[in-house]
Amino acid sequence: MGGMGLADLVMDLRSSLRDAASTFTAPGNEDFVRHLTLAAADMHRIRPRTLIGEVLLTAGVSEYPAPPDLLRFKSAIWGVQPDYNRAKPWEKTWPGLLPRCQACAGLLSMLPAPTENQIALLGRQYRFYYVAVDRIGEAAADTTIAPGDRHLLLMRAQAEAMHELAMRDSVRPVQVGGGHGQQAKTGTPQAIWDQLMKAWLLAVR
Repeated sequence: MGGMGLADLVMDLRSSLRDAASTFTAPGNEDFVRHLTLAAADMHRIRPRTLIGEVLLTAGVSEYPAPPDLLRFKSAIWGVQPDYNRAKPWEKTWPGLLPRCQACAGLLSMLPAPTENQIALLGRQYRFYYVAVDRIGEAAADTTIAPGDRHLLLMRAQAEAMHELAMRDSVRPVQVGGGHGQQAKTGTPQAIWDQLMKAWLLAVR
């Protein structure tokens, strides 16, 4: 298995594209870096990376900074303790209507805002699960995608390269199928993109 650092991934992506690699001529391997970056950003669809985040609550405040790598909010850990979930409105341990959290523009928005009573009962540390965006680092240790999913990252990057080639072909006067509509032929960038994406999506576990 090859390395997970950017240079190793670029080298293997370039090699895997064979003759098609010669059409990407941007300096500094910028084309291949772009393909890999877009592929990494899409990996959450088949390999969502779930992390635990935390913010410190203030009574009456509804907006808090989200983790910089947050892609989407999943669920709260704060407030799910069984003792409080079973409490009745007339009991002292009833926390009332808990905030519903949503991620928006780099913020976590909680409505209604947490109350002093809720913070006293449940704690000031609001912990939650979220899906994090993946990244590729210069060093392998800074790449967030699991080494076992390396082939899927490269497959998605190959598909991105084929998508760009198909877009280039779309501005050329090409007639397919005798003029009765256009269909991607086997071996064309569009067809290869379609095959790669289908195989990539089938990797969902």
